[in-house]
Amino acid sequence: MSPDTIVPNSTMTFTVTESPTRTATTKTIERLMGMQTHIQRGRSKLATRRRLKDNVTYVRAGRPWVNRKRLTKLARAEKGATFSIHVTPQIVDDLRSVASWLETA
Repeated sequence: MSPDTIVPNSTMTFTVTESPTRTATTKTIERLMGMQTHIQRGRSKLATRRRLKDNVTYVRAGRPWVNRKRLTKLARAEKGATFSIHVTPQIVDDLRSVASWLETA
C-alpha cells in the first residue's frame, strides 16, 4: 500500500499482507486493529469477567492480595487479518509507518 492512499476522516479497510518481523511493527498493527468497536466491546466484557470471576483474591501478609488473570488478546497481526477503522488525522502517521505490511481493501 502506498502511504498516499490513506485518506483522513474516512472509514478504510486494511488487510495484513505478511506477518511483521519487528515487535514494534506488530504492536502498532495490533493497536490499530484494537480500535475496532467490536474489539473494544470484547475487551470491556473480558475486563468485567476478570474483575468479577477470574481474579483470585486471598490473604497475603495480612492483606487481601489479588492474583490477576492475564489479558486476552483479541487482535493478532497475522497474514490475512482484515480490519476496518475510521482513519483520523491522529493515526495517519501510525498507518504510514506500517503501510508496507498493509493493503487497502
